[in-house]
Amino acid sequence: MSKRVLVVDDEKLIVKGIRFSLEQDGMEVDCAYDGEEALQKAKEKEYDIILLDVMLPKLTGFEVCQQIRDFSNVPVVMLTAKGEDMDKILGLEYGADDYITKPFNILEVKARIKAIMRRTNRKEKTQEEEKIIEGKDMRLDREGRRVYISGREINLTAKEFEVLELLMLNPNKVYGRENLLKLVWGSDYPGDVRTVDVHIRRLREKIETNPSEPKYVHTKWGVGYYYA
Repeated sequence: MSKRVLVVDDEKLIVKGIRFSLEQDGMEVDCAYDGEEALQKAKEKEYDIILLDVMLPKLTGFEVCQQIRDFSNVPVVMLTAKGEDMDKILGLEYGADDYITKPFNILEVKARIKAIMRRTNRKEKTQEEEKIIEGKDMRLDREGRRVYISGREINLTAKEFEVLELLMLNPNKVYGRENLLKLVWGSDYPGDVRTVDVHIRRLREKIETNPSEPKYVHTKWGVGYYYA
């Protein structure tokens, strides 16, 4: 089956160029030109990846990404004209998987899309037989991609879930930030280790009663993070 991509940008020439190039590679491409239209399409149809501009009419790309994370783990790549680090980190905090800074080369966009799809396919193929991981009062459903604490579901983003899943599969094993970045985001991910820190902080805010005294995800100072 061809891969389905949603391209969201209010600059119609950019959308047209991306759409033409992706369709040349056999992908099925839908387009949206504002935040509300993007959110509606994401609810109506399942996509393999979403390219999402930051500066959009009606809803910003960050707002769209945050709302998509309420119902989907589809990979989201933010398109941003700004190169500031905080914009990139902000996009990742809202649940984005990657970002590309404008102006970009369409070959870079296609390479990034294919890399994310390869990682997704690889994870599906190599997924272990164990479907449920349990520890203390936490239960992680790998197949349903859901996490429960004392029976209450905790809503995590795709990357927060993958970080927690990796740590729970390897209890007491300490992962350095560089290693976590490589294992969860992939060796071709262009971001830096601050991405890991942001996701660990957000994860703790959701699963820990007191994030400063974690019960599940611990820090080994100067080394990295581990689950115990």
